[in-house]
Amino acid sequence: MVISDANKGLTAAIRENFPGASWQRCKVHFMRNILAHIPQKEKDSFAAQLKEIWLAPSAELARQWAKQLSERYEKRFPKAIEILEDGLEDSLAFYAFPELDTRKISSTNMLERLNREIRRRTSVVGIFPNPDSYLLLVTTYLMEYAEDWSVSKAYLNPKSIQTLLQSAA
Repeated sequence: MVISDANKGLTAAIRENFPGASWQRCKVHFMRNILAHIPQKEKDSFAAQLKEIWLAPSAELARQWAKQLSERYEKRFPKAIEILEDGLEDSLAFYAFPELDTRKISSTNMLERLNREIRRRTSVVGIFPNPDSYLLLVTTYLMEYAEDWSVSKAYLNPKSIQTLLQSAA
């Protein structure tokens, strides 16, 4: 499964380079796209209702909640509801993988956090004497991050991965 925003070039590249892979629209980016069309004073309330869609225990229930939200707000926020309806199915792909932790496979937040940390560390240095020194700093950080991640933050449970591989076979 590949998770990204709905950039047309990116999704085309994913289809071309990863044939047979599932594509999941990042729910965080999707919500931002929708909330851009909601007045500021109503964003918190609307966002709370919107989040419930991706917290639903099943894809069917998520679709029902999305439909209810659409019916409730289609006249007040037609553009936001149009975006929700057009991209909903792409944002629900993670439900096809019930063995995996849906909180971790429904958005790109962890990757964005990692990129932010790399930018923070490289900006502290400012000017690198050569490209190799930059590469060394980033590689060292990524090795440290991978080690911490594999020991303490088990992103995906190995048992879940094994179950997933067995069901695919």
